Formats: sequence, structure tokens, C-alpha cells
Amino acid sequence: MMNAQDIKNGTCIRLDGRLYFCVEFLHVKPGKGNTFMRTKLKDVVDGRVIERRFNIGEKLEDVRVERRPYQFLYNDGGDDIFMNNETFEQIPIKKDLVTGADFMKEGDTVEVVSDASTDTVLYAEMPIKTTLKITYTEPGLKGDTATNTLKPATVETGATVRVPLFINEGELIEVDTRTGDYVGRVKA
Repeated sequence: MMNAQDIKNGTCIRLDGRLYFCVEFLHVKPGKGNTFMRTKLKDVVDGRVIERRFNIGEKLEDVRVERRPYQFLYNDGGDDIFMNNETFEQIPIKKDLVTGADFMKEGDTVEVVSDASTDTVLYAEMPIKTTLKITYTEPGLKGDTATNTLKPATVETGATVRVPLFINEGELIEVDTRTGDYVGRVKA
């Protein structure tokens, strides 16, 4: 058990039988009345964010989570197969539990977050930025750097990313896995 005032970003708690991660918190001391914590909690299962207010001293059930690196091996239908980098154990994780799954290629390392008491996988995260090769895009024209116009490009994982007009097929680009946005060109 933990006190409400101990909630920080990234803290995992069990509330009404569901697991939530704290994504934002604020310690509020109004002029009148008791001090309280205003929090935004993200549901681990469906990703919904709820706002919840806790009185200081209120007891909450905390959940101990473990973060471990796993390597993506291959896709097996609806599940992705990952290997623990320390024990070489292979586990399946549903594709919808992996953030940035559209930009994941074989050999990529993800961080798997699991409940330490039950060894249940809560979710997996790709690194924030990843480097991908463009497999198809319309040819760029020399001098197309003056405007912010974007065109669609297909990367090696099959995902579509909007890139500037001067990017050509076969180039390496950096992509933000959270939003799918083009970050920059990578020198080979």
C-alpha cells in the first residue's frame, strides 16, 4: 500500500480492479479545505485516460512493475514473438499492446513492462525514434526544399509516413514511433 501523496509520473496503481499508470499529477493546496492530489491516470489495457482526485493520506494499492529489454523476432498471426535478451525465453505479445508496432522490424529491441507479481505483460514500447529505409515514394525534384509540402512514402515495415518532397526511394529516415512523423534524414 502507498499513500496518495507518493504518486509520481510512471507510478502504477490498482484501482477498481484495473491497472493504471500515472501520466500527470498535481499537489493542490486550496485556501480552504484539505490538500489533495489531482491526477491523470492511463488505463493499461485500453489506453483511456481518466482524471482522479485523491485526498492526502488516502491509501492506494501500488503495483510493482518490471521493465526488461526484449528483441522482436517475428510476427505469428495476431501476436508478435519477442525474446528476452537475458534468458532467451520467447513470449508472444499481442500487436495492440506494442506502442509503435507499425514501425517495428526484425531485430528491434523494445522495452516490455510487466506486472512483477503475476508476470503479466502490461505493454511494450518501441524506442521513441527509429531508422527506416524508404521502399517506395514518388521521385523528388531537385530544389524542392523551399516549402513544407509533404508526400506519402512507404517504409520497409509497410507503414506510410509523410516525408518532404526532396526525400527519394532507398534513403534512410528517422521516424517518431509515437506519432509516425518524419524526424529527419539519416546519413548512410
